[in-house]
Amino acid sequence: MDDVVLSTTDVWTMVCAALVLLMTPGVAFFYGGMTRAKSVLNMMMMVFSSIAVAGVVWVLWGSSMSDMTTSLQVTGNPFADLGLTSYTGDPEALPGLIGVGFGATFAIITVALIAGAIADRAKFSGWLVFITLWVTFSYCTLDYMVWGGGLLSADGFIGQTFGEAIDYAGGTVVHINAGIAALVLALIIGKRKGFGKDPAQRPHNIPFVMLGAAILWFGWFGFNGGAATDPGEAGLIWVNTLAAPAAAFLGWIITEWIRDGKPTSLGGASGIVAGLVGITPACASVSPIGAIVIGILCGVGSALAVGLKFKFGYDDSLDVVGVHLVSGLIGTVLIGFLATEGGLFYGGGVGQLVAQVVAAIFAIVWAGVITFVLGILVHKTIGLRVKEDDEVTGIDLTEHAETGYEFGGLGTGGTFRPHPSSPAAHRPIPESETV
Repeated sequence: MDDVVLSTTDVWTMVCAALVLLMTPGVAFFYGGMTRAKSVLNMMMMVFSSIAVAGVVWVLWGSSMSDMTTSLQVTGNPFADLGLTSYTGDPEALPGLIGVGFGATFAIITVALIAGAIADRAKFSGWLVFITLWVTFSYCTLDYMVWGGGLLSADGFIGQTFGEAIDYAGGTVVHINAGIAALVLALIIGKRKGFGKDPAQRPHNIPFVMLGAAILWFGWFGFNGGAATDPGEAGLIWVNTLAAPAAAFLGWIITEWIRDGKPTSLGGASGIVAGLVGITPACASVSPIGAIVIGILCGVGSALAVGLKFKFGYDDSLDVVGVHLVSGLIGTVLIGFLATEGGLFYGGGVGQLVAQVVAAIFAIVWAGVITFVLGILVHKTIGLRVKEDDEVTGIDLTEHAETGYEFGGLGTGGTFRPHPSSPAAHRPIPESETV
């Protein structure tokens, strides 16, 4: 290994992997701020546990499922490199772990995105079991089919039949996958008590949401740019990752302004994320003007879509469906029109558009079926939802024996008492903290 030099590409990939990993704590702040105060820690724990579960799964068998070629076109061989032993046994292969680590961060954040759909009511133990199964059977398989040489790739059956869809950084693999999983899981677990009626079901900390959006935007330059192959492509990706969310921010708040009379910071932050989602699959394939078009349409489309849950009665608590599924679909399909090579508006005909639509539909069906089977299995065995009394009390307290905020002793006259199993319950309660 002494003569192996770390290339600039290796360094860039490692930096980008760190940026993408930081995005998951960004999701924790983004989602945590949108929950009620009595559920913030549970939501952040659900997101952070995605790092733990998906990280371990990826090392043990997930990376093999996403990369190791088999005769099947839907998954790689999970047993081909259990625990990544092929790397540790071959020093010359060790640099390949850089790519393995980069891939792991994508699996992690995809799992984390689903959590927002079932906020305030998810059983933590059920969540851990579900995401272990989901990252294995939904994420790893779709990753292989799109990026690993499987069904949707240039050599796969669908890719050869309808053309290879462009998905540079995860429109199908990440956002449509997570978005449809969020919808199915929300339907399985059911609505929150008071959904659509309880005014307390609103974000408790908008600064957290803004902070989360900022971290996500920062990390997204690694998310989209980590696979750049040359300076020209890297520059295009960087500018597009700036332009699309900026345009989506404007699209969302203008939609609010017209519809509601006021632009909101929550809407602006959500618009940023919608634009980032939309440009993900297209970041290396469209011009900066195309990125602005994608951003505007994602901002407007997702701003309108988040209200559909009240019309159709599904409780997607933190708008995973409205933002990630909808903008993921918009960005994926618009490549067929706006790709500078092969797009309909650039003289490429309808071939690329057909490929994009087929890939999007396939991702919806695949992730939907897998999520339904796994969700029902977990829900009917160990359970996915807490008891109604626990939901009313607050799942921070009932699931984790702690709360995000201590209101007593701050001049608020709060009567909070720690959970009996918490160490804080055994300290003397000062007179100033009593009513």
